[in-house]
Amino acid sequence: MVNRQRLLERFLRYVQVDTTAVEGSASYPSSGGQLELGARVARELQELGLSDVLQDEHGIVTATIPSTTERASPVIAFNAHFDTSPETTGADVKPQVIEDYPGGDLILPNAAEKVIRVADNPELTELVGCTLVTTDGTTLLGGDDKAGIAVILELATWLTENPQVGHGAIRILFTCDEEIGRGVEFVDLEKLAATVCYTLDGPGANQIDVETFSADLATVNVRGINIHPSIAKNRMVNAIRAAGQFIDGLPRDMAPENTAERLGFLHPYQIQGGVDQVTLKIILRDFETPALEKQAELLRRVAAAVEEQFAGCQISVQTRAQYRNMRQGLSREPGAVQFAELAHQRLDRKAKITIIRGGTDGSQLTERGLPTPNLSTGQHNPHSPLEWVCLDEMVQAVEVLVELVQIWAVKEE
Repeated sequence: MVNRQRLLERFLRYVQVDTTAVEGSASYPSSGGQLELGARVARELQELGLSDVLQDEHGIVTATIPSTTERASPVIAFNAHFDTSPETTGADVKPQVIEDYPGGDLILPNAAEKVIRVADNPELTELVGCTLVTTDGTTLLGGDDKAGIAVILELATWLTENPQVGHGAIRILFTCDEEIGRGVEFVDLEKLAATVCYTLDGPGANQIDVETFSADLATVNVRGINIHPSIAKNRMVNAIRAAGQFIDGLPRDMAPENTAERLGFLHPYQIQGGVDQVTLKIILRDFETPALEKQAELLRRVAAAVEEQFAGCQISVQTRAQYRNMRQGLSREPGAVQFAELAHQRLDRKAKITIIRGGTDGSQLTERGLPTPNLSTGQHNPHSPLEWVCLDEMVQAVEVLVELVQIWAVKEE
């Protein structure tokens, strides 16, 4: 039986370490807190008696739970990431634990204007009586992905306490900077030596994500001409105004707030600069990879139109690939999804095969040849002060993993 209190305490410890990723940083990891949390997690793995625990020079933590069976079973891996999103601060997190949730909206104590409303979170109606965790409303919680880390650590602890349970070798992989697209940059797949991997980075319970967006990042540089406003007539070219016109030229029906399900989007999420120069960051997302080039071409057409309106303005659009839809890569190992479904069935649960309007480390791992679907960990509302986690769903995630490792143990290598 999963130790709920231990799992909760572990999670609460992890979220209080600030591991916010720093976009644009040249270092990996991009923030020191990721190294701090990685060192803490490595110590906990060593305390379990795992002999090959390593936090490498990049902050990536790996370990192996030894096989308890003589069968030649495939090696499977579980992955989660240390960093949290730079979109909301993860510093000085004050978790609020709500035991025996009575239903209704959740008031966050230090931000009266921030309320987790049932109307926006209908899944709350199914969680009355459960244990929920939020913040005080001033930070994100970090359930994405410290819930995943806690779930994997609890699995490792439970398996060491129950050596009679048969399973093959299990590789643990904790990465950094997933939120800024660099999570598996320094992962050595030959050393990992796994047949299949699962990211523990999904929402709610009993979901198996088998598709993600394909993703590119566009950097748009808008160059103007600055001069003192007192002599600016017919001489100044205001890059701020041009950038505003550029953003206004993006189709509103392609904004994330206006799209759902399989519709892709263009999302300007960062703007910096002044009259002389403005830099925009725009993420491009679609489930069909060729559509990303069409989105990039749309950005270039809008840029050309703005240049015509603002004589002397120059706009460049540069894109780079971030990750690709895992759909095709998962077909290399059909058991990756089939066995996850079977694990749920053995618990009398119905797994929901889902798509995710985002990406995980599993997107890049799958692209590199390691099939890696994504599993639920009880996360809700990631990247936001309105983020919350359900402990009961985290427990369910551990239970699924316990079944999953036993299923893989009886598969011939």
